[in-house]
Amino acid sequence: MRYFVTLGEGEPIAVDVLELPSGALDVRVNERVLDVDVVDVAGAAGAVSVRVDGRVVDLTVEGAPPDVGIVASGHRSYVKVESARLRAALAAKKPGGQGAEKLLKSPMPGRVVKVLVAAGDEVAAGQALLVIEAMKMENEVRAKGPGVVKEIFVVAGTPVEASARLIAFT
Repeated sequence: MRYFVTLGEGEPIAVDVLELPSGALDVRVNERVLDVDVVDVAGAAGAVSVRVDGRVVDLTVEGAPPDVGIVASGHRSYVKVESARLRAALAAKKPGGQGAEKLLKSPMPGRVVKVLVAAGDEVAAGQALLVIEAMKMENEVRAKGPGVVKEIFVVAGTPVEASARLIAFT
């Protein structure tokens, strides 16, 4: 299956993943073949050990696609992972341009530390909207596009699950 992985504001990277009958993965990144094995770490939710071309990296994956947090060596990164099908469905639903999402959902489980906007506020793409604490680290959740805050579903101190509703936009 083809996926598109976007790191930050960068360009999407095409990743083709095929599970072989042996359980091994055939992974191609921009047509470059990689030798990849993935092993779930027993007893640790979201923890995996990944071997890429002989190099082993232990990761913790937070949230659910398309917005995923990845922690490796104590460093957290956010990536957008979209299947080719999801991209096609989103493109069909979104006539005319890239606006803010109508409903912002939590990218990970955690606790809301600060809400930085109020209903009626105009927000710009990339603007910090709220802060979520997860695994003892504070993470800013930012707007993906411009919009106006319609409703806020959380307050400081609210525990949230991955994909929980946070903010609605008009």
